Amino acid sequence: MRRVVLFLSLLCVPALVAVGQGTDARLRQQRDELDRIRRERDSLQAESRQLQGRVRTLSDEVTLLGRQALATQRLVKSLDQQLASIGAEVDTANQRVAVAQAEVGSRRQRLRDRVRDIYKRGPLFATEAFLAARSFGELVARYKYLHELALYDRAVVKRVEDLYRQIDAQRQLLVRLQDEFERSREEKAREQVRLKDLEAQRTRALSQARRSSQQVASRLSQIQRDEARVAQLIASAEAAARRAATATPGAAPTTSTLKTSDFGALDWPVQGSIMYSFGRAINPNNTAIRWNGIGIEATLGTAVRSIADGEVMVAEPIGTYGMTVIVQHGGGDYSVYGSLDRPSVAKGAKVKKGQVIGTVGQADPDMSPHLHFEIRPKGRATDPLTWLQQRKP
Repeated sequence: MRRVVLFLSLLCVPALVAVGQGTDARLRQQRDELDRIRRERDSLQAESRQLQGRVRTLSDEVTLLGRQALATQRLVKSLDQQLASIGAEVDTANQRVAVAQAEVGSRRQRLRDRVRDIYKRGPLFATEAFLAARSFGELVARYKYLHELALYDRAVVKRVEDLYRQIDAQRQLLVRLQDEFERSREEKAREQVRLKDLEAQRTRALSQARRSSQQVASRLSQIQRDEARVAQLIASAEAAARRAATATPGAAPTTSTLKTSDFGALDWPVQGSIMYSFGRAINPNNTAIRWNGIGIEATLGTAVRSIADGEVMVAEPIGTYGMTVIVQHGGGDYSVYGSLDRPSVAKGAKVKKGQVIGTVGQADPDMSPHLHFEIRPKGRATDPLTWLQQRKP
């Protein structure tokens, strides 16, 4: 029975070694998962930095911050799982060490008892046992018994040595687990701080997006009111012209200095690139705006010239149009020059084609300096590009 117990005990040694290897394998697997989540989050951060380097919308930034926060939450959750796993492994390792130490104490006590018995019996005990045999069969039986006893003593010594190695291995495993636990705990603390920062950034971005949306909506409403005011000014001028014609019987009707032959032939009021085109446009934040003219980007202070002869009907600031000059060309045709820095003409002044009427300004601080230009035949806004000369490629 002692030999069977000893044999089973010896079988436990490689099993415990396999347990330690399995623990290391699980730790490596958990580390690989953490690295994978970390790479995913780093990719999102790189995408966020690239997005910040080009024209972007606040909604894109909010979305990316949310995805980074989710990746960080998964990382924190994985770290929690790893900490729990390490804690369980530490408890198991401590239990194995306690069991091994208890067995070592028992085995050492047995060895001490055997050594004491051997010492008491003296060095000639085996010889006396052989000589006291009454027959050859008894001699063989006594030899076999002493041989088995010696094997048992050697096995006990080996078992004690194996237990010491096992305890040492478990203690080394505990040291590794404790280091891994401390590293994971510190990493979790860093990730929690990062998550808190990401949530704060996302909250700020959302708040900014709401403010921006409100500002855009307010500005769009103001632009619509200002466009209505321009249309009303033109309508009032037309009504005044009709009243004047009615008050002077027989007066010849005024003709427009803008002719159908001017389609695609008029000089540009200022040279520059097109910032926005006539018609409906979608802003980066998905809001829509309708431009009644075009935006021609130019250097601040660049001279702006009249496209045809006419009379200055308006030379004053008009809301989002900024400083604006409206030239009446006769026959109900008008041209509008907005976002000026300053006008060079006054209301009622006669202007010639190509005459400087002002300089380029910056009415909208969110836009670069430009001229807002409209052509309104019969008071209705049309695409100015159909009137202006086509540029050479």
